[in-house]
Amino acid sequence: MIVRIAFISLLLAALAAGAAGPEMVRLPGGMFTMGCSPGDADCGKDEKPPHRVAVGAFWMDVTPVTVAQYQAVMGDNPLHIPGCPNCPVDTVSWTDAQAYCAKVGKRLPTEAEWEYAARGGTTGPRYGELDAIAWVSRNAGDKTHAVAQKQPNAYGLYDMVGNVCEWCADWYDATYYAASRADNPPGPLSGAHRVLRGASWIDYPPGARASRRAGAVPDFRGRDNGFRCARD
Repeated sequence: MIVRIAFISLLLAALAAGAAGPEMVRLPGGMFTMGCSPGDADCGKDEKPPHRVAVGAFWMDVTPVTVAQYQAVMGDNPLHIPGCPNCPVDTVSWTDAQAYCAKVGKRLPTEAEWEYAARGGTTGPRYGELDAIAWVSRNAGDKTHAVAQKQPNAYGLYDMVGNVCEWCADWYDATYYAASRADNPPGPLSGAHRVLRGASWIDYPPGARASRRAGAVPDFRGRDNGFRCARD
């Protein structure tokens, strides 16, 4: 009987750990150039000027939060294409993403943390050859795909470019880079839109870059909007 109780306790602990979301990796703090990569002709105005930024060490989810992980915590499945529990959850708003991360003791990454993580120590537009690292319009077949099927970056992070766009903590401001502080920038103090990064299965290849920025109102639930969590 004691053995059985112990086994059930271990099983419940394992299930709880799974509900907490993806595995995480700790990223070292450091300096990097945030914004338009050298020689990148596809940069938008909101990716300029490139500027030096320092971020402290933090933890980041290895993959976007999946349908199964989201459903285990939040109790619903908003995915617009059913039947893929290991696909990244999508059709979630910034408010939904923030609520999930808070429930599992995490938070959304800042925009600076997200780009630092996405670059994986590289300085180019992407951390690898596009088809090898990302699901985008030309190879996704008009749908999301199970996480971690493409190559990770040097930090061991999957799907940082492509599959789903990812919500960040910051308010979005197209001109923020001109006034961004250099040490752990938190983004603007207020705004109408929240930051989305990373491009998705809908996007054409030129949009799938580590520096690409976008914004949407916090309650917007786009069919290619997902997220991953971070923590200190």
